[in-house]
Amino acid sequence: MSNNPQSLFDKVWDAHVVKKINDGPDVLFIDRHFIHEVTSPVAFLGLKSRNISVLYPERTFATADHNTPTINQHLPVADPLSANQLKALEENTKSYGISHWGLGNPKNGIVHVVGPENGITLPGMTIVCGDSHTSTHGAFGCIAFGIGTSEVEMVLASQCIMQPKPKKMRINVNGSMQKGVVPKDVVLYIISKLTAAGATGYFVEFAGSVFESMSMEGRMTVCNMSIEMGARGGMIAPDDTTFNYIKGREKAPTGEAWDKAISYWKTLKTDDGVVFDKEYHFEGADIEPQITYGTNPGMGMGITEHIPTSEAMESGKATYEKSLAYMGFNQDDSMIGKPVDYVFVGSCTNGRIEDFRAFASIVKGRRKADNVTAWIVPGSHIVEQQIKDEGILDILTEAGFELRQPGCSACLAMNDDKIPAGKYAVSTSNRNFEGRQGPGARTMLASPLVAAAAAVTGVVTDPRTLLA
Repeated sequence: MSNNPQSLFDKVWDAHVVKKINDGPDVLFIDRHFIHEVTSPVAFLGLKSRNISVLYPERTFATADHNTPTINQHLPVADPLSANQLKALEENTKSYGISHWGLGNPKNGIVHVVGPENGITLPGMTIVCGDSHTSTHGAFGCIAFGIGTSEVEMVLASQCIMQPKPKKMRINVNGSMQKGVVPKDVVLYIISKLTAAGATGYFVEFAGSVFESMSMEGRMTVCNMSIEMGARGGMIAPDDTTFNYIKGREKAPTGEAWDKAISYWKTLKTDDGVVFDKEYHFEGADIEPQITYGTNPGMGMGITEHIPTSEAMESGKATYEKSLAYMGFNQDDSMIGKPVDYVFVGSCTNGRIEDFRAFASIVKGRRKADNVTAWIVPGSHIVEQQIKDEGILDILTEAGFELRQPGCSACLAMNDDKIPAGKYAVSTSNRNFEGRQGPGARTMLASPLVAAAAAVTGVVTDPRTLLA
């Protein structure tokens, strides 16, 4: 045991501290900065008004995703606000010498999908973006978190950011997993136990055999959702699964640089004897396919359970009842058999190839329910091509589904893909707030398997009843 054992989080954070301010935040160096069309225009205006250059343009990567249409991407964007933001990103990145993957670029896609798949995201890095789900990159053993517009400007100008060091939390999940349980279910289960604010003020390390056995796609789903329990971010220690995923990707190191990187990456794990500010333990066998019933990600449960009663709430009964009223659900209802109007598969949470493989495993040989509108949206053009190469598109087409083009789509109602008011959507995205997927839309968060089961039956269905 080390004389001074450190957590994974401490190792990465401390290695990037440029300056410590007494009783204040640390000045943290940022390895990678991702930007998109929504939060960057004002930051660039700030640079221009002060005649400041981007310090390290080679460390910043831009892609268009939030405002992008998911059909007819070859046509001009119809919405004026979206078109202006997309144009501004193109002009600003060109002006400052920043790599830009806009509409029509084969590398275009959701920022938190294209970063890892191009080898830009590497273990031990600090990563920021003007988007809360930057936590996704923590799956590689990174400290990754979302920042605001003024902070985007700060990082563009200085490649540093001032941040107070969060407290440390470790969440352990061990044991075997039930049939039909996938990474999205694991993280929704954790959030339902901790609540949507249970990790506020903490940076979370996910540990245990359940996470160790996950693919990188699954780990990204988990870290993506860490922000939904209030955490500043989430991370998982890199291992052979991580290294095998990275090797050979375009921006990954090669030759001697690869060997040197591997040697360092293998040190990025929590030492024995580290004490966390808070720690939780869960058993994988206790987790079944999950679904949310309310208006925050913490209002979730196993798909065979009944909606809790307000008497079971320790506080906030009025807010709880308001949430159920918005959703049109009643206390003690079963979710099984609830009507479904829309199914959305995609987003930075579940827009990777593994998610579409899972969806196809249930819809294969079946037909889309007539009452369901399904939006199947890959997270990038690379994922789109994988769907085609693996024959998944053929399965989807035969089942009556259509594949849309990459983008954030129905995750956040900033493009044409909006759920109509009062309609129910089973969504593989990350937030079920009131109006998140469109004014008046009612969202039930779930895994790609639960989404597939709803898509072919037309109602909320336990996917285990459809698995071979």
